[in-house]
Amino acid sequence: MKVWPGQPYPLGAVYDGSGTNFSLFSEIAEKVELCLFDEDNQESRIDLPEVTGYCWHAYLPEVQPGQRYGFRVHGPWDPAKGHRCNPAKLLLDPYAKAIDGGIQWDEAVFPYPFADGPDARSDSDSAPFMPRCVVHQPHFDWSGDRRLHLPWHETVIYETHVKGLSVDHPEVPAEFQGTYSGLASPAIIEHFKQLGVSAVELMPIHTFIQDKHLVDKGLHNYWGYNSIGYFAPNKDYAADRRPGAEVAEFKQMVKALHQAGLEVILDVVYNHTAEGNHFGPMLSFKGIDNGYYYRLTEDQRFYMDYTGTGNSLNMRHPHVLQLIMDSLRYWVQEMHVDGFRFDLASTLARELHDVDRLSAFFDLIQQDPVISQVKLIAEPWDVGEGGYQVGNFPPVWTEWNGKYRDCVRDFWRGADQTLGELGARFTGSSDLYENTSRQPYASINFVTAHDGFTLHDLVSYNEKHNEANQEDNQDGEDHNRSWNCGEEGPSDNREILALRARQKRNFLATLLLSQGVPMLLGGDEIGRTQQGNNNAYCQDNEISWYDWEHVDQELLEFCRRLVWYRGNHPVFRRRRWFQGRPIHGSEAKDIAWFTLQGEQMDDEDWGQGFAKSIGVFLNGSTIPNPNPRGEPVSDDDFYIVFNAHHEPLTFTLPGARWGRAWRRELDTDIGWLDAEEPLKPGARIQVQSRSLLLLRQAS
Repeated sequence: MKVWPGQPYPLGAVYDGSGTNFSLFSEIAEKVELCLFDEDNQESRIDLPEVTGYCWHAYLPEVQPGQRYGFRVHGPWDPAKGHRCNPAKLLLDPYAKAIDGGIQWDEAVFPYPFADGPDARSDSDSAPFMPRCVVHQPHFDWSGDRRLHLPWHETVIYETHVKGLSVDHPEVPAEFQGTYSGLASPAIIEHFKQLGVSAVELMPIHTFIQDKHLVDKGLHNYWGYNSIGYFAPNKDYAADRRPGAEVAEFKQMVKALHQAGLEVILDVVYNHTAEGNHFGPMLSFKGIDNGYYYRLTEDQRFYMDYTGTGNSLNMRHPHVLQLIMDSLRYWVQEMHVDGFRFDLASTLARELHDVDRLSAFFDLIQQDPVISQVKLIAEPWDVGEGGYQVGNFPPVWTEWNGKYRDCVRDFWRGADQTLGELGARFTGSSDLYENTSRQPYASINFVTAHDGFTLHDLVSYNEKHNEANQEDNQDGEDHNRSWNCGEEGPSDNREILALRARQKRNFLATLLLSQGVPMLLGGDEIGRTQQGNNNAYCQDNEISWYDWEHVDQELLEFCRRLVWYRGNHPVFRRRRWFQGRPIHGSEAKDIAWFTLQGEQMDDEDWGQGFAKSIGVFLNGSTIPNPNPRGEPVSDDDFYIVFNAHHEPLTFTLPGARWGRAWRRELDTDIGWLDAEEPLKPGARIQVQSRSLLLLRQAS
């Protein structure tokens, strides 16, 4: 086979229409072999002849798309100095655009003999048990597709799992169920459109590894937070099983979602890899340049672990930063995704030990002309000391607002907290985001997410029930801020079922009427349950899959109408903070808070932790931002009553200054209300226990 010198960049395997350039970075390598595999899995090894700036490279004019390959890296084995090169181990290309096959958990996949421990080197060949990288075909007909650039304040996010969403959907063709094609099927897209969401946030689709300890138990890594290929779509979600075909299938999915007006956001895991700690396998980075790619402790045999998974990527080194930035740009420019949610993002900000919100990674994001212009969402915590960083990310970022989740859960289950906390969360959490010049949409509001109870389980269980995970129910969060409404798990009690249904509506109504960006957990709108499992990461089965046979149609219709209602009323999705004072010389404030007696709240009222009721006036005529054409935006005035008390309460509406007449639009005890008779200022209305009432000013 002809071997030409080639180029050091771009890294990875790049087909240019004639042949393929290969390049691999390793500062520690003494020799790098490119390993090519034929259809019979016979291996041919080629020494990469050139090294430029620690990039080992060659151009092979005969190599075409579909060629499977890997690398072997020769260099020092000295764990005490952080060096773990082992040419007996086939390594995945960090820049591989497609990866075919899975790992067979033979001892040879590990860099050491089990009998001798991790400081000894194993000479067993891992190639028979390893996946293969694939040279992919980069050409695709996008037909003019491009990112949608939907503004944040008009965004409603739907978090979902590619497989679980469609694997049991009766209207998705069997060959597409649980795949990228299934997610882009007409039935699923129609569900998104009717629900009114604007963005689909996909749980990890980067190639990830099935953990050995799960495989040994007969379980599978379902969530996918175990990445090994930051450029390669997960092959298991592809209907087309040909090597490399998943790339085009993913692109076709994005194209179809864009045509339906839906953005695509990827949940990405750049904080750690699937190689684990010093006892883990050797799959890629560990054998390429272990001490460069990973954060090591003072004793360099061991790994820093801010993620609870065994290792943390070394964000202090330029080529690690380059890898992540190249990956992000690839998904934006080549795969046309619209944004990213960064798992355990605090880890990415750790320069030495402390979390530094102005770290090199965030500096790169800020100045990058591509990445800075897409949707960026941080999960603002990790498991290390000082890792909880809600509110502390730079201005171009939005954040999963964990304080919103905790506050809203506590409020509706009746836990003591000040009403001031609820007021701050409902209005966009200015206490967290305003001091960094961010706006309300910096807050990604959520009540439930993939990690934890579903909405149905949040109101049905006091305790986690994770026995199916085979960890003696020791895994998962213990403090869930949940309430079972009087009976643990499934119930036949009508009163309990009615209360649970009302609580679901309370959570959804609070979420969709709050300032900020709402995120729905996929399946909550149809009543999905995980049977009390709050950590279903290893449940690739009916526990996690969406049950389309038993859809809660009433809940679905309620949720649909709520999302559309928010979209039709800009007062619920303001782009600037409320001021709480008269605007433009008018007598009415942009927002005002009231006791159940209809009197404005004072400082003493705000500080009462036992108080469970409050009313809020939202002024639709004081919206400060114009529409895209520069025209003023106005809306109706609204009055919302929250009653989290365990008994019904009588509320008095504010005086005529706040509105001449009010019409009830939504009562979470009853549902949506039509053709209601107007209520006069000062009217007394009874509000059911644990319910929310939405009123709109009558014309």
